Amino acid sequence: MNRQRKAIIEANKVSTVEEFVLGGYLQKVLIEGKYENLPVVITLHGGPGSPIPFCVGARGLFPEFTDNCILVSWDQYGCGINNAKLPDDVSINDFVNMTIELIKEIKRRFPQNAVWLLGMSWGSVLSAMVAERSSEIIDGVITYGQVLYQLMQSQETIDALMKSKAPQKLKIELKTAVDSKEFNNKTAMRLSSAIRKYTYGYNNPNEPKAKVGKIIRGIMTSPDYKFKDFKAIVMNGYMKNTSLITELSELDLRESLKSVSVPYHIIQGETDIVTCTSSIVSFVEESDNPNLTCKVIPNSAHIPGVNGMQAVFEEIRKLNIIGNNV
Repeated sequence: MNRQRKAIIEANKVSTVEEFVLGGYLQKVLIEGKYENLPVVITLHGGPGSPIPFCVGARGLFPEFTDNCILVSWDQYGCGINNAKLPDDVSINDFVNMTIELIKEIKRRFPQNAVWLLGMSWGSVLSAMVAERSSEIIDGVITYGQVLYQLMQSQETIDALMKSKAPQKLKIELKTAVDSKEFNNKTAMRLSSAIRKYTYGYNNPNEPKAKVGKIIRGIMTSPDYKFKDFKAIVMNGYMKNTSLITELSELDLRESLKSVSVPYHIIQGETDIVTCTSSIVSFVEESDNPNLTCKVIPNSAHIPGVNGMQAVFEEIRKLNIIGNNV
């Protein structure tokens, strides 16, 4: 760990890894912020099972965030520092319940602070369901890459793949699978791979790339991670799970979000066809709910680069400017 990172950690009034029982499992959570009176932002990472960039191993890596909020980073059960084999029947609802339990623990720790959720992709599913079920325990939500419905199965997604340079055989295979509603882990992996390889759905080459190498090196040298925890960012308890992908393929969050009663700010990459941006924009406009907003980042995609992360940071910075009484 370099001197600059060590100085950042030492300057934070809040800098601790705590253990909470969530869903019946003892789990570690990083809580980090420059001052104790900052608004709290609980990060809900993507995947499922991909605790990047905000993870328990990221202490001292994001001072631009921790100067403006108390950042709570949770490697969701089954990955990272909380790696374990997931039960075969684990459900989205199990993770929603864990999220609610975590929020309550954090509110006990910081009873006077505003508490917001930051959901990335899969994490936006948890954010939306918490906002519907337990809006009284949060002050608002920020998401990037909001899952709504037809995950990777929208007409826009299929059209983009059909227009791409993907092999004709693959195009037919994927369209047949989506049309027949035979969405399983194999189909999901094939779709994801094709979107990543042949479209701008995951990454847009016109957006400056985030310094992923620097983040990875920082996590590898974390004072809180062992090598097995770093390895479990990718190779973890989600690898053989099928129940969550099956649920996600059938998930429809339109009713949950249409009447959301807390501020809910969605950020979308312009070329995102994983969680299709055009569908999100139309949905937000038609919902006519002042709590529900959507900002589209030009030349950005499902995985945020520099511009996408800057948009997330700006939303968090606004929380600090407004103060805790949000």
